[in-house]
Amino acid sequence: MNISKIIFILFFLLGTTSSFSQIIIEEAVQTNDTLKYKPIDPLTPAKAAFYSAVIPGLGQVYNKKYWKVPIVYGGLAIGYYFYNDNNKKYKEFRDIYKRRLEGYTNDKYQGVYTDAVLINAQRTFERNRDISTAVMIGFYVLNIIDANVDAHLLQFNVNDNLSLKPDVGRNEIDYKYNVGLTLNYRF
Repeated sequence: MNISKIIFILFFLLGTTSSFSQIIIEEAVQTNDTLKYKPIDPLTPAKAAFYSAVIPGLGQVYNKKYWKVPIVYGGLAIGYYFYNDNNKKYKEFRDIYKRRLEGYTNDKYQGVYTDAVLINAQRTFERNRDISTAVMIGFYVLNIIDANVDAHLLQFNVNDNLSLKPDVGRNEIDYKYNVGLTLNYRF
């Protein structure tokens, strides 16, 4: 290989390494007479979402929103409870129906439920079990989305330059109250 090609490849690789490094954007925060820089890390939302994907609620802890963790685990626990309950009942009615098809007549619902009722109960509990699974998956996905969005909003610049306030004023002509919103923007 030619020495000039090696040097060209070496300079190309060294020149492109800076484009692969982490970018940190700095935001200026002015307090009184001093100017401080608060770094904005664009990878923070991805990190929070990853933490919540690995362990539900960990992204909320990473964002310091501790009050959301019981909501996440409560939603997952409710979904699991109903999944488990409906699955037990589905298996119970399925086993009783199977035993009736085999010719046994000594189950606890003999004379109370017909075969059609047992089939309907199986379908109902199976559907409810599947809905409970969807609820658990939904809470898991919402947990990840919440951690990601909350991490994005933590980096959002909020100050008094842009404000939206309700405005209630009395009309001097007919003395009725006017209700509206006031949008203020200062440069």
